[in-house]
Amino acid sequence: MAKQQRNIAVIGAGIAGLACARTLTQAGHRVTVLDKGSTPGGRMASRDTPFGSFDHGAQYFTVRDARFEKTLALTPGLAKRWSANAVRVLDPHGRVAEAALPSGEPHWVCVPTMDALPRHWAAPLVDAGSLDMQTRVTRIERDALDPKRWQLQTSGPQDSVHVYSGFDTVLLAIPHAQAEALLRLSALAPQMQEKLAKVEVAPCWTLMLAFPQAVQPNLTHLGPQWNAALSTHHRIAWLARESSKPGRSPVERWTVQASAAWSQEHLQDDEPRVTAKLQKAFAEVTGIHAEPSFTQVHRWRWAKTLTPLGRSHLWDGKTGLGLCGDWCLGHRAEDAFISGLELALKVHAG
Repeated sequence: MAKQQRNIAVIGAGIAGLACARTLTQAGHRVTVLDKGSTPGGRMASRDTPFGSFDHGAQYFTVRDARFEKTLALTPGLAKRWSANAVRVLDPHGRVAEAALPSGEPHWVCVPTMDALPRHWAAPLVDAGSLDMQTRVTRIERDALDPKRWQLQTSGPQDSVHVYSGFDTVLLAIPHAQAEALLRLSALAPQMQEKLAKVEVAPCWTLMLAFPQAVQPNLTHLGPQWNAALSTHHRIAWLARESSKPGRSPVERWTVQASAAWSQEHLQDDEPRVTAKLQKAFAEVTGIHAEPSFTQVHRWRWAKTLTPLGRSHLWDGKTGLGLCGDWCLGHRAEDAFISGLELALKVHAG
C-alpha cells in the first residue's frame, strides 16, 4: 500500500537538510526547503577568490557508511581521493617537529570545489522551485486555517516577511543552538529542547591565505613538503595546502583552521585581530614568512561537535516535528548525511 503524500518543510540546506529533503522527495512527498544563507551546503562550502578557491568549511570527508558510498557512486567523478600527505606537527616549547600520520582511511574532496556536492543535490529542488534561500524561519506555529498543520513565519531580503503554510511535518536541519532557540521562541517541544541543551559544539575561526608568487617558474610551492597537518599549536588545529587537492588551481593557497579552544576564547574578536594572530601562528608552524597577496577570515559559529546528541535524529510522530544535523553524531559531513537520511526514512515510515 502506497504511503500518503505529506507536505513537508525542511529548515536548513546543509548536507543533513539536503539528504533529508532528497530522500523524502524521492519517496513521493512534497518538500519545501528553506535556508537563511545565499547558497546551499552549510559548512560544505567554498570561497571563490581571484587566486583560486578555498574549501573554508569542511576540508575533506570520509566514506565509512555503505549508504553514503552508494549515493556518491551515483555521480562518478564528483568526489576524488586527495593524497593529503598529512603529518602531525608538534610544537613543544615552541620547537616544531613533523611526524607522518599513520596511513588510514582515504580523504575525499569534491571537484572542482567542496560545494559541488550540495549544489548537485540541491539542483532538483531548485528546478522544482522548492528551495528558497535567504529565507530565515523566525517562528513555527499552528496553521491559522488548519490547526492540525503547521505554518512558518519567515523573513527574507530587506526584512521582507512571508508565511509558508499547510505543512504536515516540519524538520529542522540547522545547528543545535539555532534549533533550540527556534523551538523555544515558538513554545514547542520542551523535551526536544532539553535534549538539545546537552549538545556542545565549538566555533572555528578559519584563515585563508594566497601566495601567487609560488607558481612562478622554478618555484612550485613555499614552505613544508607536506600538504596538510594536524597541529598542537595553541592557535591552530589544522592547516592544508588547497592547491594540492585534485582539480584545483595551482596557485599556492592555504586554509588554516583555529583550535576549538582558541576560537571560543576569541569568538568576538574583530577580523583584523584574528587574521594577524592566525597568520603569525601559520608562519611559526610552516616556516612561511612571505607576505600573502590575499588574506581573509571566516567565523563558523558552530563547527566542531564536542558533545553530540548520541543518536542520529529526533522525531515526534504525534506533532510532526523532527531534528537532524551532524551534531547528532559528530561533526563530519558523513555524520550530517546519515542524520538527514535516517530522519527522512523515519518520517516516511510514519
